[in-house]
Amino acid sequence: MKLRFLLIVSVLGLAACQRGENAASASSKNAPAAAKGVVQTPTVATIRVTAREVSATVQATGSFVAHDASDVAPNVAGIIVATLVDVGDFVQQGQVIARLDNRDATLRLDQARAAQQQAEASVRQAQSKIGLGQNQTFDPNTVPEVLGAKAAYESAVAQQRLAQADAQRYANLVNTGDVSRSSYDKAKTQVETADAQVNSTRQAYEATLNAARQNYQGVATQEASLQGSRAQLAMAEKAVADTQIHAPFAGYVSVRSVTPGEYVSATSKIATIVRVTPIKLELQIPELYAPQMKRGLSVGAAVSGYAGRVFQGTVTAINPAVDPNSRTFITEVTFANADVALRPGMFATARVVLPGSTPGIFVPQTAVITDPTTNSSQVFMIREGRARLAVVQLGEKDGDQVRILSGIPADAVLATDHLQDLYDGQTVRVAGSATSGA
Repeated sequence: MKLRFLLIVSVLGLAACQRGENAASASSKNAPAAAKGVVQTPTVATIRVTAREVSATVQATGSFVAHDASDVAPNVAGIIVATLVDVGDFVQQGQVIARLDNRDATLRLDQARAAQQQAEASVRQAQSKIGLGQNQTFDPNTVPEVLGAKAAYESAVAQQRLAQADAQRYANLVNTGDVSRSSYDKAKTQVETADAQVNSTRQAYEATLNAARQNYQGVATQEASLQGSRAQLAMAEKAVADTQIHAPFAGYVSVRSVTPGEYVSATSKIATIVRVTPIKLELQIPELYAPQMKRGLSVGAAVSGYAGRVFQGTVTAINPAVDPNSRTFITEVTFANADVALRPGMFATARVVLPGSTPGIFVPQTAVITDPTTNSSQVFMIREGRARLAVVQLGEKDGDQVRILSGIPADAVLATDHLQDLYDGQTVRVAGSATSGA
């Protein structure tokens, strides 16, 4: 009897479990159907785009180049004995960056100094012969020998005049019988002797004067030799100085091409020095903008290494020739680069502010999404209750707004929230609308 009761209870429990499983199965089958019947329509805030006048600009790309770059070479050939700088070092103008072996040049300098000292001694010796002091102007009549010869000549002339006067007086007395003929003849003989003495002393004076002048020519020759010695000394000093290689201007060492022990010629590159403060950006501008491009225009540039930073520069040079292949012309923009953030070779995207204005479309940055896989910017336009994806090109920022250069019309309505939940063609509800650029 007890066994029959347990059998009935087991059968009833099994039936109850089977009905529960069937009910659960039926409920699970009906759940997807109910879910499929529910349509999710997001509600988004929107903004209507409007255009406003902004400064006319042109966007271009280019690379930074050093304001000045110099491949430093030695003035003379030789062996490098020391390199005093390395890549990345900052050097001042005139700073020694390398040294050559200067032993031969130093010996030649000592030799040139000795030759100059010898030449100076020869000049002093030649000057002393004619009584010429240092820095004194030559006058042959001041030479002692010339002065003595001149005095003898003048004395002979005086004796001649005295003898002539006596002879004339004796000639008058002879006629009157006051003196004898022999006394007169003696006076005449004295005149002849005085004349001969004058001629002799005059010749001696002239010979001494010519000798003094010839001696001065010897001084001039020695002085010319001294000038040659001084030139040789200056060349020897320069040869020693040329063994030290100097930086031509202040800048950074970008290349160091030599090491100690290496032989270099006058055409070998020792190092490359670049000046990057200021630095130049070479932009390729379409020829369409040639009439508007002027020196002094403001330029904003961005580089990938400094996200969000805009460097300000000024147009300083414009190439007058247009490349026939690319139909662009090179424009140079100078940046102060005081913090040396910009370096030669960096690629930049720049915007040149042109004269005049042009309509510009600005939207809130919250209306723009960035696709990291394609590195593109996108917005969702709302048309007839649906979201339409549009790829746009961004321009400069103005506070919390960003300029749209292309991709949407000037009167478009954009979604400003739930952007990550939207997809192209999705049905949406508009919560409200506003106007951009207000």
